[in-house]
Amino acid sequence: MAIKKKADELARKFQTRNPFEIIRGLNVILLFVPLIDTRAFYQYFKRNNIIYIDENLPRHEQMFECAHEMGHMFLHKKANAIFMDTRTGFNTSRFEKEADTFAIDLLVGDDILAEYQSYDIEQFSRLLGYEQRLINLRLNSH
Repeated sequence: MAIKKKADELARKFQTRNPFEIIRGLNVILLFVPLIDTRAFYQYFKRNNIIYIDENLPRHEQMFECAHEMGHMFLHKKANAIFMDTRTGFNTSRFEKEADTFAIDLLVGDDILAEYQSYDIEQFSRLLGYEQRLINLRLNSH
């Protein structure tokens, strides 16, 4: 399934692009905890989807991290990226880029792109509060 299509499908189904509201509707367990050396992570444990987010992040960043971890949940459910990163030589950068793409596709709808189409990437980045690399991902998603 195309990443943008899945993000748009969820936004339509739950009538929001707020990842906290969407995961509530999906019965995902969301935990705000103090994390060291990571901002958030996703775990599939005993048939439960669990998202952990650093409680010390600003709310805007928590929303992005939640959407990013949702990307892992939908795109990489069986992949244990933390294990692969720390215990193997497997390169997980593709998984991270896909999760970033899902997050920015979910958070920034086509209506926002249309409304600010005259803005350049730097202006768009400042307006929305997301890094320029994420804005580039969104502008290039199909």
